[in-house]
Amino acid sequence: MVHVALLRGINVGGKSAVDMRALKLTFERLGFDNVRTYINSGNVIFTAPARGRATLATRIEAAIAEDFGLDVAVLVLTAGELTAVAATVPAGWVNDATMKCDVFFLWPEIDKPSIVDDVPRNPEIEDLLYVPRALVRRIDKKDATRSPIHRIIGTDLYRQMTVRNINTVRKLRDLAR
Repeated sequence: MVHVALLRGINVGGKSAVDMRALKLTFERLGFDNVRTYINSGNVIFTAPARGRATLATRIEAAIAEDFGLDVAVLVLTAGELTAVAATVPAGWVNDATMKCDVFFLWPEIDKPSIVDDVPRNPEIEDLLYVPRALVRRIDKKDATRSPIHRIIGTDLYRQMTVRNINTVRKLRDLAR
């Protein structure tokens, strides 16, 4: 079964540096097949028997701690789950020179439709859409600094999310096919 591992908070602002080639070797050491990384922000596509996403995440987190000395949270999705998230995002929601669209992948503890009410937003300038396993946010770049969403950074809620822009999500979907 094809899976996608999303590592939270690596190679961001010079912190928790992880070399993608070394990370690929870590996944291969765990016995996973067809391991590929995508960009330097902790996205790994791999094939493994269906053992459950939580079990896979726990194994990966332990291996990263052992190989890199880092405590990194990992969210594992099946290729089908990632495809389902990508499919629910309106095609016109993009990440380009005029629009910003981010996908906040949710850990199971906060994965519920009411999460929309827990995230600060300004409905006059931004759209926030819940889909199973994620929140999707769309805002015009000219309005991005007016959004209150940045208030969640550093909170317990934010620590149970990992963010990718929609271009990355769509590329991961394509790579996982």
